Amino acid sequence: MLELLKNFLDQGKIRKQPSGLVQVEAFLKEALIDLGEAKKTLRVSKRGAYLLAYNAMLKGGRGLMLLEGYVPDDGGQHKTVIDVCGLILGEEFRIIIQKFDSMRRKRNDLTYEAGVLLSSSDAEAALNEADTLIAGIFKKVKSRNPQFELEL
Repeated sequence: MLELLKNFLDQGKIRKQPSGLVQVEAFLKEALIDLGEAKKTLRVSKRGAYLLAYNAMLKGGRGLMLLEGYVPDDGGQHKTVIDVCGLILGEEFRIIIQKFDSMRRKRNDLTYEAGVLLSSSDAEAALNEADTLIAGIFKKVKSRNPQFELEL
């Protein structure tokens, strides 16, 4: 992992950013808010729920990066967050990270294109993926700092 993170540093995709648990928790609290709103929104807007679930994952990922002392520093910040999360969380989260990246592409389509279709099952799956990713991030943070108290 360290070698791959060094490659990201050398490529200018990430930069070192010292931070404390307060900064990490701020992103994770925002991720929880977005995830909670996504779940409430699903009944009235699958598109809104999908976008909020993605946003929750992105904020959780940024919090995870900060935990390791990094922030994205390039023009493809969403992709960088996803890639670095995959490095940090490891093989156990490979499938979730692939789905996170797929959600990124779908989110881009929903944001920048017209007439993009989104099914109810897409929105529900997004909520499940967000739950799984954020739970994994919380577990990682808790392993590094037993005083971490946020819960899903």
